Formats: sequence, structure tokens, C-alpha cells
Amino acid sequence: MAPVAAATQPGVAHCTLVKTYGVVLAGGVGARLGLSVPKQMVKVAGKTILEHTVGVFQASPLIDDIIVMITPGWTEEVATLLGDRYRKLSLILEGGHTRNETTRRVIEAIEDAEAKVLLHDAVRPLVDERIIAACVRELDRNDAVDTAIPSADTIVMVDEDEVITKIPDRSRLRRGQTPQAFKLSVLRAAYERAIEDPYFHATDDCGVVVRYLPDVDVKCITGSENNIKVTHAVDLFIADKLFQLAAVGAPHKTPDQLAAALAGRVVVVLGGSYGIGAEIARLAKAAGATVIAHGRSTTGLHVQDLAAIEQALAGVAAEHGRIDAVILTAGLLKTGPLAAMPPEEISEVIAVNYTAAVNVARAAFPHLAATHGHLLLFTSSSYTRGRENYALYSSSKAAVVNLTQALSEEWAADGVKVNVVNPERTDTPMRRDAFGQEPAGTLLSAEQVAQASLDTITSDLTGIVVDVRRSQEAAA
Repeated sequence: MAPVAAATQPGVAHCTLVKTYGVVLAGGVGARLGLSVPKQMVKVAGKTILEHTVGVFQASPLIDDIIVMITPGWTEEVATLLGDRYRKLSLILEGGHTRNETTRRVIEAIEDAEAKVLLHDAVRPLVDERIIAACVRELDRNDAVDTAIPSADTIVMVDEDEVITKIPDRSRLRRGQTPQAFKLSVLRAAYERAIEDPYFHATDDCGVVVRYLPDVDVKCITGSENNIKVTHAVDLFIADKLFQLAAVGAPHKTPDQLAAALAGRVVVVLGGSYGIGAEIARLAKAAGATVIAHGRSTTGLHVQDLAAIEQALAGVAAEHGRIDAVILTAGLLKTGPLAAMPPEEISEVIAVNYTAAVNVARAAFPHLAATHGHLLLFTSSSYTRGRENYALYSSSKAAVVNLTQALSEEWAADGVKVNVVNPERTDTPMRRDAFGQEPAGTLLSAEQVAQASLDTITSDLTGIVVDVRRSQEAAA
């Protein structure tokens, strides 16, 4: 077998001016999920799996162009779905009937003599920037890169009768993921040799290089346990939970960036009398937004009263001509055994913590649809699991998360973004009333949560649980 050209040999200096392509392989049909649509078109956490994946590559500063290879017959629908929101997206092409045929079409579509090419399964929407960056940078030292993680399970080899023949050393085994990254010239050379083999078949592209270019090392970088492939029905559930539990947040904005983003915007804060709501109102005003803050103790507005909310928002729209964001921070914390709680207290807790979110959403929608605005709700860390003596509060906050995710899908076509903030324990009057004075440094400040909230309403996020944690604030 002839050696690969010198320009593609390991150790040869790589030109940093070559483009880096993120290729999203979206050719699955969803058969194992029992779906009538390709699995990458299923919605998880407010967006299709494909949108999540393309969004990660769009956000990476190391990716220049994005190519989407889609299931035959779905090109037009995918083009409509992705629209012009992803400026790096340069091509949407039909994939082949096999993974290898799809890769050959990618190679033909990229006209550059040399490039960095990252091939990634569309149905791995939880890939992160660390993994992408590691692949791109490793191509400065190697010609081919695979993403893999150590195997936590013992792997056994069996014969045709299911009798174990060998148990390999687990410490040397890895579970393959994507992206798989290559210098274009290496990938091209591997496939040129592969098509000469009448018995050619491979399930991944690193395998093509390993088999047909044995002198080329394929370097492994460490992936992530969260970088799962959505293949079976249970994977949809797991992916949704991972999105819920991920520490997701909008990029932090400097004061100048926030002022530019809020210039001319009208923001309504419900629950703005004190605590987080008051801080949001203060910071938004300082950044130049027009802010209208309502609260039970200041303007007498009860957030569980639909008619009152509709009237308040209509008044804002009439006076200022628009509403760009509605933020609901009001909450009511009552603890104790459910069986011992008076009926009127049960009704009040549900009304303030959940019914209010429903009513605010209904009243805000027409105003936010007119501006492609933002609805921001609040949950609690207790939403992930009910806690003793917090039955109503925890379950109401879990319902708010589900409401957020559902509305983000319902309102996506109208351009309305819906997110929910999940702050760690925060120093607010409501918390001090419930728990008294707590040790300094153990709580978030209301200002920190307010800043994260404003970062969110000036972002393109939707359907996301925005975690705000003290560790993140320290890092910032």
C-alpha cells in the first residue's frame, strides 16, 4: 500500500489558516425509537435534537462552517426549521443510504485542498465546547482524532454459541463517541483506498482510517458521559433530564453589553416589590430599559388574578407601545406536612407558585408575540425531587419547569422565548422569613440572580432551566 502524501503525515506542521468544518450527520430514520419522523427531528427541552446539535457548533468559536447531512427527503423541512438563525450553516445535503456513503458526499462537497473536518452524530445533542475544542486542537498534532470514554463495564467476547472466549483488559477499552475529526486530505485518502476494496464496510470513519491508512495514528480525546446518542426511547428521557439538570446559562454580559441589549426595551417585573424581582427592576433600569414593576405590597397586584394581570399588561402596552419581556418572580414558601395544612393555605400556595405562572403566560403571550419577546419564570432546586414538608412548593415548582418547556415549543413559531431560572439558595426576604439568618457566604445574593436573569432575557435561549450557582458566580 502506498504511503500517504507527506503533507498529511503526523508531525508535519499544519497550516492554521485552513477552515474548520463541523459536519452534523443527521441521516437517522428513528426506527428503533418507533417514530414516524427522523429521530433528530424530535423535540427535547424545547427544541429539536438537530437544533440543539447545530447550535453547539454555531456557538463554538473554533468552527467556521457547518454542513448538515440529512435523511433523504427531509432537506426542505430541515432548511425551513433551521432558517437563517445559524450564520455558519453553509450546506444542507441529503446523506447516503449508509454512513460511509454519507461521508463520501461530505468529502465531495468540501472543495478545499485541506481543512479540519469534525463529523458528529446529530443525535448527540449534549456535545460540549470542551470536546469540540479538544478535537480541533488535536488536529494540529495528529491527522485523525476520535472521541471516546473509558468503559465502566466489563466487556466480554463470545463465540457463535454465546460462550465467553475472552475478557479484554477493561483499562485499555474505550467507548466510542463523536465528533470524529480528520484532516480532509487524510479522510479523502482513506476513502479513495476504501472504494477499491469490494468488501469495504465500516460503521465509523476512524475505522476507515485505521484499516486503510494503518500508518496514520488515530488519537483519542476524552468525551463525556453526558454526550449520549439518542437511539432508543429511554435515551429521549435521559437526554431531556440531562438538559434539565445541566448548568445552562446565557453568556454573562458586561454593563455596556447589557445596556446595548436593553436599549429601548420595555420590561415588566411581576413580584418586583422586593428580593430578586426588585433587583431585576433596579439593574434593568440602570441599564436603560423602561421597567414597570408590580407587587402585592407596592401596586396591589395579585399574580394569581388573571384579569388583573391582563389589565396591568394592557396598560403597559398602551402607555409604552410594546412589551419585550415579562418576568415573574413572585413566590410563596409554606412548609409542613400536607395532611396538616389548612385548605385555604393549600389553595394559596398552588395559586401563587403555579397558577400565577399559567395566568401570566396567557396574559403575556399576545404582547410578547408582537415583539418576539421573552417570558421568564422562576423555579427552585427542589423541583427535581419532592422533599419532606415541601410537597406543594416542590411540586408546583416542578410544574413550572414543565410549563416552561411546553410553552417554549408551543410559542417557538411565534418567536417567543420562554425560560425558567433555577437559583441556588438565595438571600431574599422570603427565605429569611422561613429559615432566619444563615451563615455569610452560603447564599447567592439577589443581585447575582438578577444579573443572570437579565443575561437570559437578552439571549436567544428558550426552553431552558437556567441554573444560577455560587460556583458560577465565583468563576465569573
